Amino acid sequence: MSATAGQVACLLGFVYIGFLYVYAQVIKNTTACCDKRKAHDGDVESSSMSKPAPALTFETLVNCLQFKHASVLEAKELLRDMLEFGLLLSWFFVADRTDFFKSGKKDYSRDFLLFFMAMLTLVFAWKSWSVSKTKAPLHRDQTEEWKGWMQVLFLLYHYFEAKELYNAIRIFIAAYVWMTGFGNFSYYYIRQDFTLGRFMHMMWRLNFLVLFCCVILDNSYVLYYICPMHTIFTLFIYGALGIYSSINQTNAGVAIKFTGCLLLVMVVWEIPAVFKAIFGPFEFLLGYVDPRKPDSDPMHEWFFRSGLDRYVWIWGMMCAYMHPRYEKLMTALDDMNQAKAGIIRVAATGVLVALGAYWYQEVYMLPKLEYNAMHPFTSWIPLTIYILLRNMHPWMRFQFIEKYGWLGKITLETYIAQFHIWLSTNSVPNAQPAFLLVIIEDYPYMNFLVVSAIYIFVSYRLFTMTNNMKNALLPLNDNKGLYKNMGLLFGVGTVFYGMAIIANLTTRV
Repeated sequence: MSATAGQVACLLGFVYIGFLYVYAQVIKNTTACCDKRKAHDGDVESSSMSKPAPALTFETLVNCLQFKHASVLEAKELLRDMLEFGLLLSWFFVADRTDFFKSGKKDYSRDFLLFFMAMLTLVFAWKSWSVSKTKAPLHRDQTEEWKGWMQVLFLLYHYFEAKELYNAIRIFIAAYVWMTGFGNFSYYYIRQDFTLGRFMHMMWRLNFLVLFCCVILDNSYVLYYICPMHTIFTLFIYGALGIYSSINQTNAGVAIKFTGCLLLVMVVWEIPAVFKAIFGPFEFLLGYVDPRKPDSDPMHEWFFRSGLDRYVWIWGMMCAYMHPRYEKLMTALDDMNQAKAGIIRVAATGVLVALGAYWYQEVYMLPKLEYNAMHPFTSWIPLTIYILLRNMHPWMRFQFIEKYGWLGKITLETYIAQFHIWLSTNSVPNAQPAFLLVIIEDYPYMNFLVVSAIYIFVSYRLFTMTNNMKNALLPLNDNKGLYKNMGLLFGVGTVFYGMAIIANLTTRV
């Protein structure tokens, strides 16, 4: 399989960054030796008096690319992150695009899945049972924990191909999309921060890693459907609150915007011709064809995936808008006479459990295709029941398992990385990961342990590095600097891509 121009461009960029980082280390070591000699002679102050490096600027980045000493040293930490990022993505390529490791078949055991989940929860609870510093319902620790335990089940569903959990996984994905609506609305509504820097930080978080995975592994964007789905709904929320933001502080204004979002979704997704007209021109980006189903409609996957959760992000926005009132209600309940509050909690819990049981029997137990038809209109029900039950009693509201919260922070990285260094596509570009990555043959549980440890470590490092690079390259409150830095990144990428095209043409000749 010949390398694509994108792959060659990334390799050239990786090599160039490597040279810059080695050069930075040489300069640092040379400078350190000189400083020690000067310090010994009393010519300089102690190194403990050194000041932290200032934030990177456009000029610093340009000078760094030209191997100028001071700028290369100033950008050393960024270069280190970029170099490690390239090395870890090289691991993606080796694990999933070469025959260096074998692929194994998935084998589902309900007993092992339940055992693993129970043991993991017990260990996490034993080591990291914590109490939140805030009494507000749906606080950050709680939602991160929620994302964490859902992500574990989501990943186990993929690893063991636990088909019986299909409907539950649809609910979990709906919960993530609900959080997109809840979190983004809360931020924009309260802070009224529609700055370009904040917007670009969000887009970087959602798409930087997946962009390089698409290029290096020659995959379609929609293969990682969570990323485009969260991106489009984030854009909708940003637009809804950013346009005529002056009316956001009135109930009528917010009602108009909620109605507008609802009508937008209804028109776009309920009328296929409108969906095709809007997203059709972006087929180059949103199209996906599974190589095992080459005759399928390229836009079907995007229509199906985005359509399943087309309404729940709006419910997330509504919940964020009602959150202050809900918090006051919970505070009033906590301050109430204990006996009276207990009766109310028991009665409310009984009603919620009854509603949940009815939904479970009438909707959740439906076969896959029938459930999918109901999901866009009913996914808000179990989410709301869970939220209300989770926050009904102060003890349930304040307590959380910190380790699940830690996993909740890296859900994007674990979602993307699973395709390549935990599961396997058996070296088929753009394919669904239908196999398991095998490092230790004939010992499936030991292989699961080793592969999982590497996978979680790599995911955490990718989370850290992408966040560091974002902060170094995208200034929050300097639009001019942001434009210049983004222009420089685009320009450098274009140069490397052009060089890659020339190299490919030369090789073919």
